Amino acid sequence: MPYLSGARLLPDEQVRIASTKIDGIGPKKAILLCSRLGISGNIKMNELTKYQIDQIIKIIRKDHVVHWELKRGKRGNIERLISISSYRGIRHKAGLPLRGQRTHTNARTARKQIRK
Repeated sequence: MPYLSGARLLPDEQVRIASTKIDGIGPKKAILLCSRLGISGNIKMNELTKYQIDQIIKIIRKDHVVHWELKRGKRGNIERLISISSYRGIRHKAGLPLRGQRTHTNARTARKQIRK
């Protein structure tokens, strides 16, 4: 059972479906990945050779922002909003909804954390 970029890929899944389990790769990027390698997206993961798996890893590392890099970028954006004290940053810091949702009756879990 191969691990690619922190995601466990099942051996009996097709390559194009299994690669969407990696954070940052959706269906379109998975199809592009298969076409760049010259393999069919319908091949199962356990039918790939070691060389093909290495090629997939190289292309993902070279061209795509995935897994921890993606999460680090997201966290950096949130920290930037907090540091400049924007409205969204203040709402992030308080743990409240940011995009105009009502909090009088909804967002109970967010408000429950504030009461503690």
